[in-house]
Amino acid sequence: MQHDKVLILDFGSQYTQLIARRVRELNIYSEIHPFNKPPKNVDDYKAVILSGSPMSVRSKDAFHPDLSEIRGKKPMLAVCYGAQYLAHFSGGEVAESNTREYGRANLSLVEEDTFFKNISIGSQVWMSHSDTIKHLPTNGKLLASTHDVQNAAYKIEGESTYAIQFHPEVYHSKDGKQLLENFLVSIANVNPDWTPNAFVQETVEDLQAKLGDDKVVLGLSGGVDSSVAAMLLHKAIGKNLYCIFVNNGLLRKNEFSDVLEQYKGMGLNVKGVDASARFLDALAGLSDPEKKRKAIGNAFIEVFDQEANLIEDVKWLAQGTIYPDVIESVSATGGPSATIKSHHNVGGLPDYMKLKIVEPLRALFKDEVRRVGASMGMDKDLLGRHPFPGPGLAIRILGDITAEKVRILQEVDAVFINGLRDAGLYDKVWQAGAILLPVNSVGVMGDERTYEKCVALRAVESTDGMTADWVNLPYEFLQKTSNDIINKVKGVNRVVYDISSKPPATIEWE
Repeated sequence: MQHDKVLILDFGSQYTQLIARRVRELNIYSEIHPFNKPPKNVDDYKAVILSGSPMSVRSKDAFHPDLSEIRGKKPMLAVCYGAQYLAHFSGGEVAESNTREYGRANLSLVEEDTFFKNISIGSQVWMSHSDTIKHLPTNGKLLASTHDVQNAAYKIEGESTYAIQFHPEVYHSKDGKQLLENFLVSIANVNPDWTPNAFVQETVEDLQAKLGDDKVVLGLSGGVDSSVAAMLLHKAIGKNLYCIFVNNGLLRKNEFSDVLEQYKGMGLNVKGVDASARFLDALAGLSDPEKKRKAIGNAFIEVFDQEANLIEDVKWLAQGTIYPDVIESVSATGGPSATIKSHHNVGGLPDYMKLKIVEPLRALFKDEVRRVGASMGMDKDLLGRHPFPGPGLAIRILGDITAEKVRILQEVDAVFINGLRDAGLYDKVWQAGAILLPVNSVGVMGDERTYEKCVALRAVESTDGMTADWVNLPYEFLQKTSNDIINKVKGVNRVVYDISSKPPATIEWE
């Protein structure tokens, strides 16, 4: 079944992925492409959205998209930079704002138009720009204003082209989802039929056609992504799926045995491989985060290659790659989105493995993966598991890795995560974990002076990890957790709580 698709052209905004997610919440499939590398056939898309950007349209280095195949031919929504671009280069004027327009604002004028259906004066929107549109472009018609921004929204008469200086994709824009629905469904006539059930049915059919009777090997991690990928493949090819769960020695306490037990009830063909010593040897003496990631990736490939060779005639390697992995791994030279850190599950296979790649979840965001898993009847506790980094505790131990440091962090992490569960807080947190810091601090236990490790606790709330706020955990919980860690984990005498949001910080420390 063919679904209507929406094209999002990325100009480097930190919110671009949120646009895609908001569109998908409307059961409409959307794709992100760098503005300077659009898909070859724009006709495949029913509507186009231009993202914001940290760039100024007044700069000599301003991004110049080729809109000749889009503007006036397809419904187009220009957000922030896109709105300023249309004004600046189409007969209007963009100037530096007297004050940086950032944060919450309220609509003070809303003209009657399908674009603003069910959105009234006073609706809160989110601004994030330092330039402002002084004069609308040729044929521009004002649709909305705020107290400080006269030209907050406009349309081009004679075209299905709309432009806004605020961000409808962020939660702070209270009617942002309604605005996107007005544009996509009411104006662009996009059919909202892209649902989890439809995704499962179509993906299973596609996998059957693609894989035939071939054998597929999949690396299970115990996490949501690889587990949902495994179930989709299991539905498609049954016994021809061979799952391998590698213990890299950097998992949570008892996770290797617990996860293997959990998979038994899912009907999957799973083999557990304990390669802890091999990974710790590969990490010996490494402190740089990227070098640690690469050492873990290389060791994993070696173990996997060894295990895959034990399966006769295996042709494919399945991976739980999801859409943010794909987007964040795009080089800055290939478009405006810069690589923040390398992802463990995108690319990097050596030629000698001779395995083709299959990635059933490559088009999905994390929350969509969970919904797909739920539509297949998967266990809600498994689907509700917090994300856990592929390199495991290696990137939560700052500095070099030793078996003793892993032991300490596993114990600390167990106290923290089990405490969240016992306090009924686990499901209110998107991701949580502990970080072992490369510092010792002075403490007193009994009558003795100690000089031991400091750990940081991290708990964030998010929907997809693209942005995240720290969770305001109750003081009583933090107090109890700190006491339990210091009393139960030998080698730790200080606990701190990380209250940084993303951005500017990242969720993981490395």
